Amino acid sequence: MGAQDSLDQAVEFVATTGVETPLMLWDTGFDSWIYYGVNGQPIAILVDADGNPLQGWRGPFDVDEVLRLAAEV
Repeated sequence: MGAQDSLDQAVEFVATTGVETPLMLWDTGFDSWIYYGVNGQPIAILVDADGNPLQGWRGPFDVDEVLRLAAEV
């Protein structure tokens, strides 16, 4: 979900798509954006179990690469 979306839109997205992973979190204060240095969209960040960034992508990214990197964690 993007920064311009509302919590209701995020809840509807999860309900409509049935997405269960990755876990969808809602950050009303943009603390996660600040922590990870996000300054625009679209962006994807692969994090470890402790929330440490492992790899980031701005714009389109290769899903196979993400899955390969996630499997290595």
